Amino acid sequence: MSLGEVLRNLLDERDISQKELADSLGIGSSTLGNYIQNSRAPDYDVLKNLARFFDVSIDYLLEHELNQDESLNVGEVVRIYRSLSADHQELFLAHGKVLLAHNRKNESPQS
Repeated sequence: MSLGEVLRNLLDERDISQKELADSLGIGSSTLGNYIQNSRAPDYDVLKNLARFFDVSIDYLLEHELNQDESLNVGEVVRIYRSLSADHQELFLAHGKVLLAHNRKNESPQS
């Protein structure tokens, strides 16, 4: 997934317009549009600001994880978690722990 696709997904998930993001970052809307269209790459300072704004890592924005399929899944889990209310985040974690315990039980050797 390209930086532009990642940015588009983050904007869509958070229901933020390109103009709102550009204004928040102090860059022009057309400059942000170029990043989203992958016709121009942001400099390091803009990448840091994008990561800070969306509360993601620069690696996440650039998709430089070693295992991209796993990275996409982890990113999806993080996006879902961050979009939930605090109460629902606790419930999400509790469900994850139950699944983890179930998985460990099924993986342990039968005596």
